[in-house]
Amino acid sequence: MPFSEGDAMDKIIVNGLKLYAYHGVNPEEKEDGQLFILDITAFLSLYVPCQTDMVENTVSYAKIIKTARRAFLSGKFDLLEKAAQTVADAVLNEFSEIKALKITVKKPQAPIKADFDYVAVEIERNRNGVAV
Repeated sequence: MPFSEGDAMDKIIVNGLKLYAYHGVNPEEKEDGQLFILDITAFLSLYVPCQTDMVENTVSYAKIIKTARRAFLSGKFDLLEKAAQTVADAVLNEFSEIKALKITVKKPQAPIKADFDYVAVEIERNRNGVAV
């Protein structure tokens, strides 16, 4: 039996979006800034673009990146949690086709005296604002 549009929850994935921003609790983080890395997974149906092969039937990952970048750089947040939520809100508001999101914000240069690859916050949101 073939799938219909409502059967699947497909994904558009942006991994490793590098942005320089001024988020953090410490004053030097807000003054000097640092690198952040975002991973974004958008859950939506890709049934129609899979059938039509037409870009106008999908959500452009370039536009997701543009929206996420604009939201992430829109302020100086103390918490990664707030930065992630701001990105989630902006992407969900911009693209009605997206049903849910997973946003990971990585902070590889967090001012912590320890050997680590990164610290991170990951949130999952659907259109009702709750975890998926």
